[in-house]
Amino acid sequence: MNRLIVAVLLGCAAFMPSPVGAQVLINESREAIVRLPRPPVPGPTPVPIHSSYKVRSVDVQGTLRDQAAQIQISQVFQNTGSATLEARLVFPIPDSAAISGLVLLADGKELTGRLLKKDEARRYYEEIVRRQRDPALLEFMGQGLYQTSVFPIPPQAERTVEIRYTQLLRKDQGLIDLQLPIGVSGRHSQQPVENLNVTLRVEATESIKTLYSPTHALEVSRPDETHAICKLALHGVAQPDDFRLLYGTQNGLVGMNIVSYRPHDNEDGYFVLLASPEVRRDEAKRIAKTVVFVCDRSGSMSGKKIDQAKESLKFLVNQLQPGDVFNIVAYDSAIESFRSELQKVDEPTVKAALSFVDGLYAGGGTNIDGALQTALKMLNDASRPGYVLFLTDGLPTVGESNEMKIAANARQANATHARLFCFGVGYDVNSRLLDRLANDLRGQSAYVKPNESIETHVAALTAKISSPLLTELALSIEFDAPPPVGTAAGISRLYPRQLTDLFQGEQLVVVGRYKTGGAAKVSLSGVAAGEKKLFVFPAQFAAKSLDESNGFVEKLWAMRRIGEIIGELDLKGHNQELVDELVQLSTRHGILTPYTSFLADENVNLADRAQNARRAAEATQLQLRVTDGKAGVRQRELKGYYQRAPAGQPLSGPAVPGGAAATGLAGVVAFDAQGEARNVQTVRNVGQKTFFRKDRQWQDSSVRPEQLKQVIRIKQFSREYFDLAASHDGRLAQYLVFEEPVILNLGDKTWQIDPPDDQSPNP
Repeated sequence: MNRLIVAVLLGCAAFMPSPVGAQVLINESREAIVRLPRPPVPGPTPVPIHSSYKVRSVDVQGTLRDQAAQIQISQVFQNTGSATLEARLVFPIPDSAAISGLVLLADGKELTGRLLKKDEARRYYEEIVRRQRDPALLEFMGQGLYQTSVFPIPPQAERTVEIRYTQLLRKDQGLIDLQLPIGVSGRHSQQPVENLNVTLRVEATESIKTLYSPTHALEVSRPDETHAICKLALHGVAQPDDFRLLYGTQNGLVGMNIVSYRPHDNEDGYFVLLASPEVRRDEAKRIAKTVVFVCDRSGSMSGKKIDQAKESLKFLVNQLQPGDVFNIVAYDSAIESFRSELQKVDEPTVKAALSFVDGLYAGGGTNIDGALQTALKMLNDASRPGYVLFLTDGLPTVGESNEMKIAANARQANATHARLFCFGVGYDVNSRLLDRLANDLRGQSAYVKPNESIETHVAALTAKISSPLLTELALSIEFDAPPPVGTAAGISRLYPRQLTDLFQGEQLVVVGRYKTGGAAKVSLSGVAAGEKKLFVFPAQFAAKSLDESNGFVEKLWAMRRIGEIIGELDLKGHNQELVDELVQLSTRHGILTPYTSFLADENVNLADRAQNARRAAEATQLQLRVTDGKAGVRQRELKGYYQRAPAGQPLSGPAVPGGAAATGLAGVVAFDAQGEARNVQTVRNVGQKTFFRKDRQWQDSSVRPEQLKQVIRIKQFSREYFDLAASHDGRLAQYLVFEEPVILNLGDKTWQIDPPDDQSPNP
């Protein structure tokens, strides 16, 4: 992974953002001072000069026009030490990067410099790595570099460094690929970047359909079909994931792209399918829908909860459009409906509904079963999309209380195949029941924590389902060539298992596995305004991936598979085969769930699969019994996060609800039995590998016990070490950035990298 590096040779270093495949290295240097021999002078011992700095801000501005990107990166450095830093900018440039018009400036003044070729650049990097004893600099092997003149940064002063360049972006399978490394490491400066902002403007000649970041959750605005603005704002960050944006253009109602990844010939590949509708459509073609709002008004909803629920209901009613039909069901021990049957949306009816909501008050028990059956039986037209929005803050206390029977009754009452969206308010809900209901009725569950706004959660869902574009979705993938004799056909393990509706402004993200590569036909069918629609697109699945550029697809699939496994264990009970697979996926990908967080313990033997499976089985059976309270809600919240494995989240350390993000060398996120997140320093995700710290050394999770008998040992900073880092055009260097001993598989060999003889490992 390429990153922008700022390294002060006196001992301070920090990672900073850079353009695709290019970085900046600020290199402090001072002229050597030779003093004549003199008699010692009595007095106090001189205080060493303090040398340090920090990155105050990083601002990235970019314009993407088809495959051309114009990028400007502005970075503000502050010398926080007491000595002047003499800085030199070094800008690594890989041979494959189609970069032109490169300009480097310091406080608006252009810096002179010269371009070093790959071989000369390699010697330069090796020299810095040896002098700094910082293996993280190895990731720049295999690149040329542009080296500038020296400029000073006085004590406590700031300097703004600006990089401007133009780049031709790669296009593959209809997707244009922008990679913008903004990884920042404060290992030496120990100070995070205060503000990191990215603004990208996409301007296309055709309609923009796919707009997907596998790394970050973006704020996206779409003023029209051919323009988009993507924004990212991070504050107080030490190591954000490198940024990546994929976008594609297609004319028509729906656009579709496939990204595939198959690193091993003897294993199934991975793919992600991205389907996106038009941004805007003719209002005359808008699909009318049926919505029933079900609101808990039991005694536990008194006070702020009922006030927020009423405001949320008013908001929802006001979002309805002409042609829609609706009703409101309010429940406590008894059940009351706004009207006895569904109502058409018009001005008098909406006013009456708002008045009904104003009259709601809290009191009584909680008859969940009766409320759901009443709402679902109102829906009587299967030709139009139907939605039930169900809000509750408690456990069923009146009527049927058995969660299995409540779920069965809801399924039986849902004659029109409506979608059910559940909102659990607070920690007193039966989260497993809500998940079961949403799963059975093809919806989703969301949880509103104490002191959170109900309105915010409800508004987010309303924005999603306000404009259904296609309902009753079905997906099929057919390869042009038949599968090899003796192998199963094509596609397997698709997630999500059940496709929901495709809404305007939303993107459908489906992941799966495939047997062999080749050309294929992808068909997506659905119903639009009562009319059957079929969209067919060509696709190409990779027979063998030559690099890790699409490796994010494998981890995205693994996260969704882990969510499916936890869902099966939660709703159907213990299954040892699924537990074994959960442990295997957690180990391989460094995705630590509340049931596999023990893998981060340095005393746990990764090779003892039987013991680890037993521990995971005990954890799942014990923890998943908890259905309410903070622990129960957090577990289902995490399960939903994995199942949807959202686009635009750092997959090496997900910023889950209520959790903290962690990436790269900082470790990963693990969760305890209460669902609380913690940063784990004994597990690291680097590229496509996961490393665990065991016995004061790091171990690649793919290393098997028998491979340890044939390990090749070399010393850090030795000639063999640098040759290994430079092999495969430097693509292996990212896996050699550990300061402690490390055992890892590279190619078909197992290596052990030991510290140099004059350096002992840290305890």
